[in-house]
Amino acid sequence: MKKGKDIRVNNILKIDNAIFRVLKAEHYNPSEKACVMKMKMQNIETGQVVNDTILASDMVEDVRLDSKKMQYSYNTGDMFVFMDTETYEQLELTKQYLGDTMLYIKEEDMIDVQFYNGKPVNIDLPPSVELKIEYTEPAVQGNTGSKVMKEAKMETGLTTQVPLFCHIGDVIKVDTKTGEYAGR
Repeated sequence: MKKGKDIRVNNILKIDNAIFRVLKAEHYNPSEKACVMKMKMQNIETGQVVNDTILASDMVEDVRLDSKKMQYSYNTGDMFVFMDTETYEQLELTKQYLGDTMLYIKEEDMIDVQFYNGKPVNIDLPPSVELKIEYTEPAVQGNTGSKVMKEAKMETGLTTQVPLFCHIGDVIKVDTKTGEYAGR
């Protein structure tokens, strides 16, 4: 059991016999009333997205998941194929299910896929990933403010802001929670 105030993004919760993945969680404190958690959640089985509000002191059932390391192999249209490197078993997940997660994963990357009752429910990304800059504008001479950033497109299609000294072909670290530049 978990208190409402401890709910975070990507937590898996069981509410009214349905399994939900938390997409967004905000602590909200209306004046002179009890603190609440506003959540946007996706039903794992139906894919339906719902909004819910609970008291920060309410208890909800968190679900323990099985985790398996899998390698991202390839995609075919809207399907992404992952392979268990021990059994060579393949798992296909849709673009709708994965959302923006695939902007941080390259072919042959190893990732943790979490399962509930044998069904994949979540992709657990590392805190940061290394991606190669596919395209960015060259730095402008004399534009040397304290923290001047420019837009860059990564090899996976992710677009983020990078410092001026970054060039095409550089490999940078990107924070998977925010999508921001995290270092070289």
